[in-house]
Amino acid sequence: MPVAALNGIQLSYEVTGNGPLVVLVMGSGSPGRVWRTYQVPALVKAGFRVATPDNRGIAPSTESAGGIAMADLVGDTAALIGHLGGGPAHIVGTSMGARVVAELALARPELVGKAVMMAATGRPDPVAQMLNRGEQALIDKGVELPPEYAAAIKAMLNLSPRTLTDPGKAQEWLDIFEYTASGKASAGVRAQLGMDRSRDRLADYRRIAVPSLVIGFGDDRMVPTVFGREVAATIPGARYVEIEDCGHYGYLERPDDVNAAIIEFLTAS
Repeated sequence: MPVAALNGIQLSYEVTGNGPLVVLVMGSGSPGRVWRTYQVPALVKAGFRVATPDNRGIAPSTESAGGIAMADLVGDTAALIGHLGGGPAHIVGTSMGARVVAELALARPELVGKAVMMAATGRPDPVAQMLNRGEQALIDKGVELPPEYAAAIKAMLNLSPRTLTDPGKAQEWLDIFEYTASGKASAGVRAQLGMDRSRDRLADYRRIAVPSLVIGFGDDRMVPTVFGREVAATIPGARYVEIEDCGHYGYLERPDDVNAAIIEFLTAS
């Protein structure tokens, strides 16, 4: 994967396909390659050139262990668009990545063609904030959860009950989560967890002027759909689509439906 000096850091990314540029922005703690199982092939087939960066904090991009701000991630994404030929580019993000998309649309609207925000929120949620503080405390105290337990917790937080009550599918996911459980989180992941999430940005989102789609995942425990509906209702002219029977990882649980919604929006005149 190429690594470029952008916005004061080393940013790792991969580009696939030809056509209009789509940048996929992942959520916290995950690398850009997560997009490559389902979203990249579908978008390339639809005629797009797709960039999947490893966000600041995720190696081999600079981990920024001293701290990360949302403005850093927005600046990194803007710099990558410039590096790849300039905008406007379509931007798709999930969870933390959805906030990056919204903030980029505010700060640099000339770089954004269309914006897609999945599992989006524009205001703090006490439950999510407490979970985040708990995750930080585990890391800071050197607590490493057994992989089996970490896998079960991750499944319950991020997957739909429909998936979890199917023994075969549940076991497939548990095996993946157990295999990828790494014990100790990296300094970069810790820096991402420590980002300030305390600001209510809904009022500011009223100034977003680029065509926007908000996608909610019907069984999302991490970002309940009420938050995404709020974001869509706030952004002038935004569309809202809700995908049923999937949780926070809806783009992996129901990829065909998610991809269809994204591609329909990006290709509409």
